[in-house]
Amino acid sequence: MIDDLSGPRLLLIEDEQDIAKLVMMHLSQLPAEIVHASDGRAGLKMALAQPWDAIILDLGLPGLHGLDVCRGVRAQIPNVPILILSAKGSELDRVLGLELGADDYLTKPFSVLELQARIKALLRRSQAKIEVAVKQEQIEFSDLRINIVQRRSWISHKEIMLTAREFDLLWFFAKHPGQAFSRGELLEHVWGYGHDGYEHTVNSHINRLRAKLDEASGLARFIHTVWGIGYRFEASA
Repeated sequence: MIDDLSGPRLLLIEDEQDIAKLVMMHLSQLPAEIVHASDGRAGLKMALAQPWDAIILDLGLPGLHGLDVCRGVRAQIPNVPILILSAKGSELDRVLGLELGADDYLTKPFSVLELQARIKALLRRSQAKIEVAVKQEQIEFSDLRINIVQRRSWISHKEIMLTAREFDLLWFFAKHPGQAFSRGELLEHVWGYGHDGYEHTVNSHINRLRAKLDEASGLARFIHTVWGIGYRFEASA
């Protein structure tokens, strides 16, 4: 938790030494313990070697590109928060980073206060997910079963293989059956905050999630488009 005396453990993967020193100096004020890797291969190895409360990841890394690092981390550690910190500020770069599993994206040059705020938000959301998991471990609707502790889901005892973001979307929908949410609301609740203009990444995640649910059940059900608003989860068969 953020308020623990020891503070969270953060992994910074950044090859520019000046930026790395700046980030480490300001994030240590959270307070936090920050470990630094200066290239992609070393960063991925460190990310997988031990638990982290969050990872701050540059894209233009030597050895292994940041997107490949993000993909490698997500393949084995679905829940660790990842913030991409990059000079690549195009919409395509941001959307690609988010779709590969990053939780947030901050473009260089950046405000250190904003960086601190976003890391705090990621850590709080991560802690909130743990607390929710303790309170409510599983949700069931008809033949659909979702387990937040295991981060697994099944339809008629057949497991649905979901990415971390797809699972987060399904869990959020299942907690609010019958309610319609706009793309902006889904970005706020599932991705976090600060993703203005990324609504179409919601569409792509929803489409993939819906296709997997429909394939597993054999019917078009659960997630429905609400024209002019967004999407709604229907629990009935």
